[in-house]
Parts: sequence; structure tokens; C-alpha cells
Amino acid sequence: MSMARDWPESRWIALVLGTTVVAWSGFVLHNVADLPGQTLVSPESLYPTIVTVALLVLWLVPATRTAATWAMLAWSALHLVCGGILSVLPIGLFPFDPEQSLRHYAFHGVYAATQVPLVWVCIASLRSRGRHATTTTRRGTGGEHSRRT
Repeated sequence: MSMARDWPESRWIALVLGTTVVAWSGFVLHNVADLPGQTLVSPESLYPTIVTVALLVLWLVPATRTAATWAMLAWSALHLVCGGILSVLPIGLFPFDPEQSLRHYAFHGVYAATQVPLVWVCIASLRSRGRHATTTTRRGTGGEHSRRT
């Protein structure tokens, strides 16, 4: 298996596109199938979809890729922790009382699980960029960590 830093850009694009679609699908499945009266154009689904699409578009622009990766990591981690885990627990953090049923827990399990691949890909991408930057500067390409002779 090759190191992530050696992956071609096309592989990263496929990974980010694929994992973003998986994460978004889990979110939408939860909202539309599990919450009463929700549709794709309900504010609870539409606004987060707009944010997801905007972050993906920013990620596709090389000049904003690192910032967009950080933002996508934060966004997917927020969905994982707050949407997938905390919002189903009866702990009083939210202005609603979540249904306490096996069905509802199952939907939240799917919602949370579908966020994990995007979190992983974002972390791998950021680590890859960090390694690449360190390797590049150590080779003497003029970075602040390059050797001075």
C-alpha cells in the first residue's frame, strides 16, 4: 500500500468526492427518513447541504484546498459528534427531546458512521500535506527549515 503523500491528485479528488457524498447521504437519510415532516428542502436539510457543497467546491480549488480541508474536517466532526451522537442522547443539550427507540438510535448510528470516512480522509490529506511540506523544505527548496550553507 502506498503512502498517502504519494497518491496522485486524482485519487484524492475521488476520495474526497466519495466520502463527502457518503457523509451527506447519512445526514440526509437521518433527516428525511427519521425526522417527521422533513424533506430535502426543509431548512434543517437544505442549509447544511449548501454548506457541504460550498466546502466541496472550495476544496476543489487548489488555492483553497488546505483551508477547505480543515473546514471539512470540522464540519464532518461536528456532524459526527453533535448530530450523530449527542443529539440522540437525552442529556438536555438541545431544545428538543430525542426519541428514545432502537429505530432512532439505528438512524443515528448510520448518521455517525457515514461521517467517519470523511473525517479520516481529511486527516490523511492534512497529514500528507504536512509531510510533503516538511520533505520539500528539507530538500533545500528555500523553505524556512531548509539547511543553510
